[in-house]
Amino acid sequence: MSPTRSTEPTTKTPRQNSRPAGRVAFVGAGPGDAGLMTVRSVEFLAKADVVVIDQVAREEVVARYCPEGVEVVDAGHGDHGQPLTHAMRAKLVVKAAKAANGGLVVRLMDGDPGTFNGLAEEALACQKAGIGFDIVPGVSAVSAVPAYAGIPLTSSSSPAVHVIAANDRSVDWSASATESVTVVLLGAPDDLTTALGKLLAAGRSESSPVALTERGTTIRQSTRVTTLGEVAKVMKTVEFPALAVVGSTVALREQLSWFETKPLFGWNVLVPRTKEQSGSTISRLESYGATAEVVPTISVEPPRTPQQMERAVKGLVTGRYEWIGFTSVNAVKAVREKFEEFGLDARAFAGLKVAAVGGVTADALREWGIVPDLVPSGEKSANGLLADWPPFDEVLDPINRVFLPRADIATDTLVAGLVEMGWEVDDVTAYRTVRAAPPAAEIREAIKGGQFDAAVFTSSSTVRNLVGIAGKPHPSTVIACIGPATAKAAEEHGLRVDVLAPEASSDSLVDALADYGLGLAAAAAEAGEAVVRPSAKKAASRRRAK
Repeated sequence: MSPTRSTEPTTKTPRQNSRPAGRVAFVGAGPGDAGLMTVRSVEFLAKADVVVIDQVAREEVVARYCPEGVEVVDAGHGDHGQPLTHAMRAKLVVKAAKAANGGLVVRLMDGDPGTFNGLAEEALACQKAGIGFDIVPGVSAVSAVPAYAGIPLTSSSSPAVHVIAANDRSVDWSASATESVTVVLLGAPDDLTTALGKLLAAGRSESSPVALTERGTTIRQSTRVTTLGEVAKVMKTVEFPALAVVGSTVALREQLSWFETKPLFGWNVLVPRTKEQSGSTISRLESYGATAEVVPTISVEPPRTPQQMERAVKGLVTGRYEWIGFTSVNAVKAVREKFEEFGLDARAFAGLKVAAVGGVTADALREWGIVPDLVPSGEKSANGLLADWPPFDEVLDPINRVFLPRADIATDTLVAGLVEMGWEVDDVTAYRTVRAAPPAAEIREAIKGGQFDAAVFTSSSTVRNLVGIAGKPHPSTVIACIGPATAKAAEEHGLRVDVLAPEASSDSLVDALADYGLGLAAAAAEAGEAVVRPSAKKAASRRRAK
């Protein structure tokens, strides 16, 4: 997706003097973690014609939830990089709505629209201009960021919470000086420094615990704990967006920190697969606190001659087969595209038994409206399929033929096993896999230079192709492989295999990598050292060498 980015909404030449203004939806983007966005906010983004973003760039949210070609207007900063005032943003939103010609303008606001976000000014400007609007609350950084840092805002000893904008010059700081009040401060680092100094001057104890969290709720979150007397020294290196919590509940972070202590927190993991194949892997890595960089190693192309595939699909419709076996999502896609070419749909599978090699392939079939009859109960592989596939029975099976739409480089394991069980197999090339183009130069340098903490390989071909198009991962990079054959290919290419999945599935592979991360953390704790990511450890050793 490639949204258009501008600081001014595009105005179109009107066909007549009066055009209908667009409607505005003030939508909370949440504090950073896209998973904290509400269902309603996602629904509005899916219908947006224009998105007006806030101070924190939300291009990833736009790319994930908005339609192709949506226009993006920056309401955070002007042409010279200066932050816009609330009044300037209000004018920008009204202008965007008037130019929308009846379309939907989503004003994507950081956190919750109603909390320190200028909602009052912008909504009143819309009301004055006769522009209709909706307001969709969002998760506020006020509560979410401390929660992700493992800091409750209240406790039995601190039952009150004061939420203060750090740039507010009219605050009575003496009201927040008592130790029974938790103070939450939001603002730019310079404003936070000033505000914390005023709180100290108002009589709050120098020993009051202070937590400073940057990039809260994202996998780049970082929290530092200090005291009110020492916080000025720490603030020199704090970057926007940041939030400060002052109070006794900060001490609970030592026991309650749950996010920054995840097994792979902050790890940058290389996933050499296509984005279409990597969805579940990326989600599982994120659940352990990691970020994933997908580098396609193969490109899927149609077979050189389509006749074999066309004959097989026609045979499927005329009842030639008892079974069809799908060994990949790409096979499902290839058959589906051929069906659409012939004007067929899922009803053509009536009376046919369908097998899927694993959960991801089965999900692709279900999206098409087909529920597979067979998914391996054990290993999600050709061997797993064979273990559960029933042998041909002359009495029970009216037809003895199986249709296998597969890649041109597929192994013969499944075909040989089915033939041995009495089935006749049409092993058809449904698609070809060719080596993908090399990734961008900076990605190649990151791979070879050790900027990735780990790489997860799901097949021997991903190993061969990655090394071929991008070079070998740095020795500091943790290498995780889905099975023995993949591990052997990695070792043949000079890679040290650190993690081997106990089961041949992407979930098992990521779980095994997380266990490895836990092991590193336990070893560091036993040695009395801080947990250091593999890429950071490599950088530290390089600095010592210099």
